[in-house]
Amino acid sequence: QVQLVEYGGGLVQAGGSLRLSCSVSGPPGTVYTMGWFRQAPGKAREFVSAMNWSDGNTYYSDSVRGRFTISRDSAKTTMFLHVNSPKPEDTAVYYCAAGKFVLESRIHQPSEYESWGQGTQVTVSS
Repeated sequence: QVQLVEYGGGLVQAGGSLRLSCSVSGPPGTVYTMGWFRQAPGKAREFVSAMNWSDGNTYYSDSVRGRFTISRDSAKTTMFLHVNSPKPEDTAVYYCAAGKFVLESRIHQPSEYESWGQGTQVTVSS
C-alpha cells in the first residue's frame, strides 16, 4: 500500500507562486503513475497533472499547462507541483494520487488511481 502525504498549500496572491509537495512511501514497484488532482467546493475532482514515475513523462490539463510544472526528486520519494501565476479559479483542495495500472488514455480519470493523500488547501486571492 502506497502512503501519500501532501503539504505546502496555503494562501497565495494571483500571479504569485507556490510549491506543493507530496511524499511517497510504500513497497517498491507499486507506483507507476503519480498525479495531482484538485476539487473546488461543489465541483467534481479535476485532473491537474501527472507523471509516469518510471520514465518521467509528464501530462497537464489545458487549464494549467504553461503555468504549473510537475516534478520529482531524484530519489523518487517526493513529487512536486510548482504553481506559477495562479488565478482565483485555481482555488481548491489539491490531492496527490498514485496508480499502478493507469492507461495513458485515462490518466486524467481519478478512478485510475488507487492511493490518495489527504489533500492540501490552496486559496488564490485576487
